[in-house]
Amino acid sequence: MKVTVVGAGAVGATCADNIARKELAEELVLLDIKEGLAEGKAQDMMQTAALLGFDTRITGSTNDYAKTAKSDVVVITSGLPRKPGMTREELIGTNAGIVRGVAENILKHSPDAILIIISNPMDTMTQLALTSTGLPKNKIIGMGGTLDSARFKFQLSQHLGCSPADLNALVIGGHGDTTMIPLIRFATWNSMPVTKFLSEEKQKQIVADTMVGGATLTKLIGTSAWYAPGAAGAALVETILRDEKKLFTCCVSLNGEYGQKDICLGVPVVIGKKGWEKILEFDLNADEQALFKKSADAVRSMNDVLKTL
Repeated sequence: MKVTVVGAGAVGATCADNIARKELAEELVLLDIKEGLAEGKAQDMMQTAALLGFDTRITGSTNDYAKTAKSDVVVITSGLPRKPGMTREELIGTNAGIVRGVAENILKHSPDAILIIISNPMDTMTQLALTSTGLPKNKIIGMGGTLDSARFKFQLSQHLGCSPADLNALVIGGHGDTTMIPLIRFATWNSMPVTKFLSEEKQKQIVADTMVGGATLTKLIGTSAWYAPGAAGAALVETILRDEKKLFTCCVSLNGEYGQKDICLGVPVVIGKKGWEKILEFDLNADEQALFKKSADAVRSMNDVLKTL
């Protein structure tokens, strides 16, 4: 198996490091537009192989897409990161051109690849990848909900005093501070509803803290986070290459599910070797349905910006 990670910045390099450590592929290509960056990080990672005990071959490349040929999965992280005070929406103009160019060049050499989109604003970049490449919709996967759900589990674990691994909790909707919907009503702690252990006030606090999880980190460290986003991308690569049929929230193309059409939005999906294979429709109540529609409307507004570029 072969994987390419486009963008050797903090998120891309962390994603690549996770993929290599888990030996998810025989060959891993790290590609970046900045001269020497991908080559340097690839060599640095390869120098850990003897210490960490992995055999994945990592190659770095400065904009040479020929080296990415015959990739099974491609993770696209390239684009500008968020700065303090910057919204994901403000990134659309610049990152749309980057993502479109990357996808086109990747598919020249790997026409059957599955694309995982991490670049922000993620929902709009996933929509762009779908419409500009012509790939089957199951091969275009936006990572955002996977990360948001991990952050939701973290917040829950802090308040419950438990292991995040014992929690099942999903965030649906857009990958934005005001568009994501943490489904606390469905969250469980080893099959027990977490709402049994949390006051209504605590539940509201957890939901609010989850929704600003990315912005909180941006304020603390001065740029977008990278450890969790990189790990989320690698987790999707793992379930694809190992055909694990795991359930993740991912941004995928909807065709009537959750009452929405012609939009890419975060919903629970089963991920396997073909990409995303099945959407699971949760029985949302009226309030949750209203929030999902509001989220879809906001993402559509962002997507409309693409028409003006």
